[in-house]
Amino acid sequence: MAKKVITFGEIMLRLAPEGYYRFVQADSYGATFGGGEANVAVSLANYGLDAKFVTKLPEHEIGQAAVNSLRKYGVDTSYIARGGDRVGIYFLEKGASQRPSKVIYDRAGSSIATASPEDFNWKEIFDGAEWFHFTGITPALGDNVAAICLEACKAAKEAGVTISCDLNYRNKLWSKEKAGQVMGELCQYVDVCIANEEDAADVFGIKAADTDVTTGTVNHEGYKDVARQLTERFGFQKVAITLRESLSANDNNWSAMLYDGTEYHFSKKYKMHIVDRVGGGDSFGGGLIYSCLHESDSQKIIEFAVAASCLKHSIEGDFNLVSVGEVQKLMCGDGSGRVQR
Repeated sequence: MAKKVITFGEIMLRLAPEGYYRFVQADSYGATFGGGEANVAVSLANYGLDAKFVTKLPEHEIGQAAVNSLRKYGVDTSYIARGGDRVGIYFLEKGASQRPSKVIYDRAGSSIATASPEDFNWKEIFDGAEWFHFTGITPALGDNVAAICLEACKAAKEAGVTISCDLNYRNKLWSKEKAGQVMGELCQYVDVCIANEEDAADVFGIKAADTDVTTGTVNHEGYKDVARQLTERFGFQKVAITLRESLSANDNNWSAMLYDGTEYHFSKKYKMHIVDRVGGGDSFGGGLIYSCLHESDSQKIIEFAVAASCLKHSIEGDFNLVSVGEVQKLMCGDGSGRVQR
């Protein structure tokens, strides 16, 4: 039987101009769906797991379209609460060369942001589950949603479910001070912490020495210290940190580190030419969860997660539409991109 994983968060309507057009040039927008925990659920469903996404969506057709976008890839949507007035929207302008990508949110008052604890029966949701995943985006949606996240974490812990959290700080949603306060409480329940180069500094004030993300400078020793400090503060079983060296909007170096409480494991580094980087961190989270559930070797765990997320950067849209076999092939060294016949 496939392992059951629960993810909880917001799925949004993504509106993006064609190709590399700027917002002010666009005459039309392509419409797709995505969002941190929804992206993770799609990854896990593609890997053959029983992935269930929990959220709240309106009962109208746009809400149903969001549900359908998940069902298309095998995600179980049976625990999605229905109600509220709107689906959150984000506009994406893809960057190129030295011009960065840009995101504008229109998500205030979305159904999940107005949800109440009564919308979710966590005891039922976690029945038979092995893993629960959420991100720092979800509690940032409002004090009510933060309270629901806390309730979910307590129920997951009571059910013996492993909990992962991607810190995923968004300064357009809340202040660093509020993030530190709320995430500090939630992280007491978390077993596996996921972060990028800046999250630990933004949320908990834990900075990596000799690192400058704007120049693409990443210092491994600094991130060892970040992982150790996070583990000492919260008692995490594992801390995974993605290490993105941004050479330009189109070209990045991509690797990651996993600290298992004893040793530090660094993945191989990939030189990526980017098609779409949105969802890159979520694809790393999905790969990490899958590999943690199927593998005990820490080096193999981090190699799978990084290879999975490397492939995501070649795929349009939020979702990482790759198979376990494709990830393993890249892990084993075949990154040539040659045609498969």
